[in-house]
Amino acid sequence: MLMRIRPKTDLRTLIALLAITSIVITLANTLYATWRVQRMVLIESTLEANRAYATKLAATTEVFFQLAQSQLHYSANQLGKDFDNPELAQQEVNRLREQTSSFNSVAVVDSNGLVKAISPESLMLKGMQLTSQASREALVQRQPMVSKPTISAANNLIVFVSWPIWSNDGRYLGYVGGTIYLKKKSILNALLGEQFYRDGTHVYVLDRNNQVLYHQNSQLIGKTVSAIVSDQARQESTNGEVQLTEEGTAKLAGYAIVPTTGWMVVALKPTDVTLQPLSGLLLKVLKNSVPFALLTLLMAVIFARLIALPLWQLARKASQMDTQGVSGEIGGIRAWYFEAAQVKRALLTGIGLVQDKIGRLKSEVQTDPMTGLLNRRGLSAVLDYFTTMHQPFAVLALDIDHFKRVNDNFGHDVGDAVIKHVANTLRASARQTDVVCRNGGEEFLMLLPATSTEEARVIAERVRTSIAENWVDHVGHITLSVGVALWDTEHNTQEQSLKQADAALYQAKNAGRNCVMIAGQNALVSSITR
Repeated sequence: MLMRIRPKTDLRTLIALLAITSIVITLANTLYATWRVQRMVLIESTLEANRAYATKLAATTEVFFQLAQSQLHYSANQLGKDFDNPELAQQEVNRLREQTSSFNSVAVVDSNGLVKAISPESLMLKGMQLTSQASREALVQRQPMVSKPTISAANNLIVFVSWPIWSNDGRYLGYVGGTIYLKKKSILNALLGEQFYRDGTHVYVLDRNNQVLYHQNSQLIGKTVSAIVSDQARQESTNGEVQLTEEGTAKLAGYAIVPTTGWMVVALKPTDVTLQPLSGLLLKVLKNSVPFALLTLLMAVIFARLIALPLWQLARKASQMDTQGVSGEIGGIRAWYFEAAQVKRALLTGIGLVQDKIGRLKSEVQTDPMTGLLNRRGLSAVLDYFTTMHQPFAVLALDIDHFKRVNDNFGHDVGDAVIKHVANTLRASARQTDVVCRNGGEEFLMLLPATSTEEARVIAERVRTSIAENWVDHVGHITLSVGVALWDTEHNTQEQSLKQADAALYQAKNAGRNCVMIAGQNALVSSITR
């Protein structure tokens, strides 16, 4: 009968395999974590850069339109004084076009749509009646305006900026306006086209109807494209960032709105261009990690031999139990770690279990069961810690206004729900280092380490406002009164600071509730009319 022989596996091999597996997994995890973090950083920084860039271009465009309308406003005032003077009209249009590069052409049009003066005169439109949509809209609106993209009388795709002309006695005389070419060289191209980054980022501009007003690809100007954000998002925020896909390519976009016109300036960069540096970064990480991984592997093999040697010697002698003198030989084996490691591991395990149980019991003793916040015993432990560390702090004493009415009118179950609601709001409003406690009943305390009086006031006001604005089921709106004090480790004791905060709280109650009072100050810091 053949016996099945199994491969021999010893402790040294197992330790070596464990070390190799750990090193490989750690290295792979390091590479993956580095890739994920750097990818996120690159995407977020690119989105923010594009948002900032679009915002800058939108601000520049807004300034341009304000200056352009200011120039037209001045000319309108001058023309209103002597509208029938053809020399004055021609002088103004020439000045507007030649003094700055704001407009490609400038015209003065009377209330019937007839061109009284135009620059450049080579357009041959003087004396003609303008029938473009922009001209009709300017005559109807009779107010400063920036038109939608339209075809001009000279068959150019333009944006028309105009200002109404009024006589001294209030009669509407016409308007003076300037055109900005969209498909030809203009100030708009200079503002947007000469500043773009040379890293794959490009810029385009959309009007309110998502019609392209500017694009580095001039073939797209005048066409309507898909919106990158919803109309609601466009109305709610003047700038922002978004990840989108155009023509099957993922892109990172930042956008900003030009207030005067409602145009949207969009800065885009392909996602793959943004992430190109990642491959080189991973190679550098791998190149620097491999030597240390090999050194760690060598050390693991050496330590595996040292750890396994006593057990190997004991196992070898165990197979010779019937040999004379084996007891002495076993006694001579230097088992330098085994018993100590076993005892240590048992002790550490036992101690760990006991400490864990004690920790849970201690946590339960120091925690308020209803809210999960620290109770007075937990507060005392925190104060002792702050005393030991000489850690100054600000203290906020908070009390729910008219809480007795809640219990009387709605019952204690609703009262408990209100207390939990306030506790959750305080916990959400607290910073990571802040300590929130329930001091009993409807009273709470917040300890704010290393916080100035002004910072504490701002936090207290934020908490008070958050509570006052939130709706609580069955009760409606509730409010808090807040007292603020400081402990600085030098001028008073913690007990004095807590009493000062409590006194400030009662000042807030006496001042009408729903407000914040600072200890040592007689003035009401904040309140809202109830």
